[in-house]
Amino acid sequence: MTVTANERLGLAPTDPRPISETRPLVDRHLTNPLFGDQKMKLGLFGVNCSYGLIMSHAPSTYEITWDHTMEIARRADDLGFDVLVPVARWKGFGGSTNFNGNCFETFTWAAGVAQATERIAVASTSHLPTVHPIVAAKMATTIDHISRGRFALNLVMGWVAPEMEMFGSEQREHDERYAFGQEWIDFADRLWSEEGTFAVHTRYFDGELLEAYPKPHQAPRPALLNAGNSASGIEFSARNVDINFASLDTLENIRAYSDKVRAKARDDYRRDIQVMTYGLVVCRDTEEEAQRAFQQVVDEGDWGAAGNVIKMATSGASQSFDHAATKMQERFIAGWGGYPIVGTPEQVTEKLAELNEAGMQGMIFGLIDYNEELKYFGDEVMPLLKQAGLRH
Repeated sequence: MTVTANERLGLAPTDPRPISETRPLVDRHLTNPLFGDQKMKLGLFGVNCSYGLIMSHAPSTYEITWDHTMEIARRADDLGFDVLVPVARWKGFGGSTNFNGNCFETFTWAAGVAQATERIAVASTSHLPTVHPIVAAKMATTIDHISRGRFALNLVMGWVAPEMEMFGSEQREHDERYAFGQEWIDFADRLWSEEGTFAVHTRYFDGELLEAYPKPHQAPRPALLNAGNSASGIEFSARNVDINFASLDTLENIRAYSDKVRAKARDDYRRDIQVMTYGLVVCRDTEEEAQRAFQQVVDEGDWGAAGNVIKMATSGASQSFDHAATKMQERFIAGWGGYPIVGTPEQVTEKLAELNEAGMQGMIFGLIDYNEELKYFGDEVMPLLKQAGLRH
């Protein structure tokens, strides 16, 4: 039986001294750009980790300092981008770059970015086995209030075994990680939504007299993201999250995948879900320049780090990258296994339009030099996206 906060303190149910912060909450369609009406949503991915999305020594001014982070975040905000999504990383991937080894923690990163921006959605990425739902739900709510309803939480099951072993436990089997994740998000969702106290007694969690106040700023809860592309990952996304991020190779596969995920959410859970992708964007004045810059990333790639990632991705630790690991190893060097877009501003616009037509409602991407190339993207690509009807 649910006990109200007033009853627990011996107060009358209508006592004017409730301890909870009562609603109303704000409809997230009014506060969070991820639920806005842009036809093709845009975001930056990986701007909290060294080397971003490229495992390469290709020249770049990108660095992991807070001043540089703020410059990138504010520029993306000013350009009207929809979201910033960080990578949760506890240990680098070795090689000559120790790829992503220099990395800001994502909840505190998101709080700082949220305070410094005005319109863009700000995500945190959480390896669920590393943070208890009570702690994560409270941190998410705090950032949601800082941002006035612009927060999103990217749910990751934790597939890199050496990272999970840093926390003193062995890596769970793939499908069990999603079983744990389901209990985790069910727990967090109750903390965000239920008044009074409640109990949880499940396979992975136990707790009595549980409560969480205040509730999130946006209703009914912060936006939820997930990048699981395996059967278990698709099931988890269709049941729980607002946006699934897909790592895919061809437009044909993208179309089939997006149709599958949306149909499962609709038919099995009576929900709507957005499907987006990610990758590296290399845009230059000419196609030759763009291809040359992309090839430099590959030529100066850290194949030691890439080999470590590919070994883990094909060992069964993650099933989301299987196609990329075996067929397109360059994509790990140049875009972390995502979908590459290389060309002139006109070609970049055309390729984003093709992705959108194939079912992708947005793309979060990396750049070789985030801050400098973001200026060029704003000047040269954003106007074309508006002319194409992909942005307004």
